[in-house]
Amino acid sequence: MSSFEERVRRLPLFARDAAIVVARAPGRMDVMGGNVDYTGGLVFQATIREATWAAVQPRADGRIVLENPQLAAHGWQAHVEYTIAEVTDEAGLRALVNRSPDVRWTAYVAGVLHYLAVRWPREAAGGMTVYLESDVPLNKGVSSSAAVEVATMYAAAGVLGLPLDGMALAEACQWAENVIAESACGIMDQAAVLVGDEGCLMPMVCQPSSVGDLVKLPEALTCWGIDSGVSHAVSGIEYEAARAASFMGYKLICDRAGVPVRRDESGAIPRYTDPRWNGYLSDVPASLFRQRYEDALPQTLSAAGYLAAAGTHVDPFTKLRDGVTYRVRACTRYSIEENLRIRTFVELARGSAATGSEDAFELMGELMYQSNHAYTECGLGCEAIDQLVDLVREEGSANGLYGAKVSGGGAGGTVVVLGRKNAEAAFRRVVERYRVDRGFDPYVFRGSSPGARRFGRKTLEPLR
Repeated sequence: MSSFEERVRRLPLFARDAAIVVARAPGRMDVMGGNVDYTGGLVFQATIREATWAAVQPRADGRIVLENPQLAAHGWQAHVEYTIAEVTDEAGLRALVNRSPDVRWTAYVAGVLHYLAVRWPREAAGGMTVYLESDVPLNKGVSSSAAVEVATMYAAAGVLGLPLDGMALAEACQWAENVIAESACGIMDQAAVLVGDEGCLMPMVCQPSSVGDLVKLPEALTCWGIDSGVSHAVSGIEYEAARAASFMGYKLICDRAGVPVRRDESGAIPRYTDPRWNGYLSDVPASLFRQRYEDALPQTLSAAGYLAAAGTHVDPFTKLRDGVTYRVRACTRYSIEENLRIRTFVELARGSAATGSEDAFELMGELMYQSNHAYTECGLGCEAIDQLVDLVREEGSANGLYGAKVSGGGAGGTVVVLGRKNAEAAFRRVVERYRVDRGFDPYVFRGSSPGARRFGRKTLEPLR
């Protein structure tokens, strides 16, 4: 029995006469990709060692009891209670979780329970107790929110005996984050922390969630993560503006090509689609974009300028805001060319595994450097991230470090470093130089762990 399970057994929060289901979901890092999930691109992700644990028990009193004692250290309310009626009222629940910053964290948990209670009202009618513990750092671009959602959903679906698993479960968690937490994430993070595995990278084409065979990095290589110390949030304006600009570019390309765009609400998550690229900007070939569309796109647009030109904003999960300058050309180019970079990186990772090719390793690193600069072009860079990437570049392949890039949505968070396993000394020099220069001791991510599905659910039987 894990130490988490032992603690759960002793908690007065739980009744002694009902089973408790435990699940665990790790965080993740984007080795390549990060912001092409919402444009239908390929992403390549690794799980991390740090994870969120969830313990869920059914109730009979119609109440939802949520507790995460670690959040008290952030000044947040660690124990929150709702009712089933409050959880099943979508607009009311959004208002409840936004009534104070102290309870904002419950959006990611109550959103998951809302999804279950609305779709399986009979099974979920009695309510639930959810207890969480996590060592996934917040706002570091390593999917702390997806780990919470997936751990909660996986345990709750198990305790209620619901037929929800695989990509349907990941999509349900994405829905909760999009609609209740009102954060414009794609599905890649939820999928990675659900189906990823220790020592492997997960390729997924986000159309909406086609997961390929897991890929082991070449034996000589490893990935580390370094926290820049600059907080990242998917709800931040930089991420929202970059995403919105990509959809602006998509609509302008469709208009120029004479391709009609329509809203599609046939799936759980609404989106816009078209008959040529099926709504996925990343499917536009890079050569075609360069030849026909890049120069026709404006460098920047205001919300009013875009609406005057295109008429409709075709992303249901971002708003067009007055006073924001949207980098339409750069964000569109990123969505298309990043997809090509990732496809190339994945094939190099697969192909170089047997040969240990130094040339292949250096090419993989170069793709990471290109990706990081493209973030900056989209308005998602920051000086701290660039400093870390430059420190890795200075060590270089001669010292066993091949490349680095920001993980997640950008504008802060964690830098992923690709290098040889025997390059630990060079990696430590990067961390130490950054620590001395910044006066900040960065968190370092090492190792990986199984996704929620591979870890499995554990049932703690009633004590009496």
